[in-house]
Amino acid sequence: MKRLSLVAAIAALAFTAACATATPYQQATSSDRGFSDMKIEDNRYQVEFSGNSLTDRKTVETYLLFRAAEITKQNGFDHFRVVRRDTDASTRVIPSGAAYSPFYDHFHLNYRFFGPRASYFYDPYRRVRYGRFSYYDPFWDGPINYREQTSYVASAEIVMGKGPKPDDVAFFDADQVIFNLAGQIQRPAP
Repeated sequence: MKRLSLVAAIAALAFTAACATATPYQQATSSDRGFSDMKIEDNRYQVEFSGNSLTDRKTVETYLLFRAAEITKQNGFDHFRVVRRDTDASTRVIPSGAAYSPFYDHFHLNYRFFGPRASYFYDPYRRVRYGRFSYYDPFWDGPINYREQTSYVASAEIVMGKGPKPDDVAFFDADQVIFNLAGQIQRPAP
């Protein structure tokens, strides 16, 4: 019995650790974040990378640039130009702290407001429990702390070309981008 509970605890810890990691470099699915791309013309693509709240802005933009270089090489081109680039931040404020529970709406039933028969349920010696400065007040107590959760989505439109890269800062050599950024790419665990 102890072994079963130990295995369950380890499995719960592993599941929690897996959920508490930044978005790896992976293709996005309907329920998960990652990269996605859309072909506009033969040499033009719309590329996007969406990260969770644990993925910082720099990582999201790095993964976007790496994906643009991969698409360029997969289609037989040598360089690409970023035509339009944008990074959107989505910030929400969420409650946290010991007093907060998303499954409990912080409402309790106070029987002294139910008319003449309420005295059956109301104990006058427990008045401290239901008063304004009581153990818990559903209208004045609430989440103690708040924290911000920010997730980033980077998108770019790229135009790919063949031959040597033009001498312009908007153009990127796909081979050099893949070589220089490959060490920063974190792939999903198998």
